[in-house]
Amino acid sequence: MEASVNTNEGAVYAQQGFGAQLEPQAPYGLLIIDLVNGFADPAVFGGGNIAQAIANTQLLLATARKQGWPVAHTRIVYADDGADSNIFSIKVPGMLGLLENEPNSQIVPELTPVAGELVVRKNVPSAFFGTSLAAWLTQRGVKTLLVAGAVTSGCVRASVVDAMQLGFRPLVVSDCVGDRALGPHEANLFDMRQKYATVVSREEAMSLLGL
Repeated sequence: MEASVNTNEGAVYAQQGFGAQLEPQAPYGLLIIDLVNGFADPAVFGGGNIAQAIANTQLLLATARKQGWPVAHTRIVYADDGADSNIFSIKVPGMLGLLENEPNSQIVPELTPVAGELVVRKNVPSAFFGTSLAAWLTQRGVKTLLVAGAVTSGCVRASVVDAMQLGFRPLVVSDCVGDRALGPHEANLFDMRQKYATVVSREEAMSLLGL
């Protein structure tokens, strides 16, 4: 006889002890993941709610700058000759077109980094794997890392998991992250909320941090 399926996932997770409160602790930092032209364009890697995430991240970035938080941005950048092609680019061959000087790999104008903000170049999903980001954040004393960017189910999730594993407290700003498909977006927000991070809207985050 087939077992019945409990569709009340939230209750199941709560019963098993997931989703405990992860209180933010100062100092804070902001990580903006892959909000580049290619991910803003539905004809390239964009679509879904990424445009809204970019608009909301503008407000979040303004707050971070006003508060003097360390801010890091990431870009996916491959070598011009494809010498660093990898398993990620086998799965998504179009990634090899994100070269240093290609327009699609440039950070969107609305979020252009300013002096003192770190720009991390990567060619895998996580912002931390093989980069100096963790050391840069640690040097600046960051304990809680606010996370914005794209896409929720890919590079955002991978970076959040690594941030947690490295001892940072991830705070995913739910309306500042976006995905080309809303199903994966919502599913991954749920999963990160249960296992890895605080997940709240930008307004809720400001209230939580007393801003």
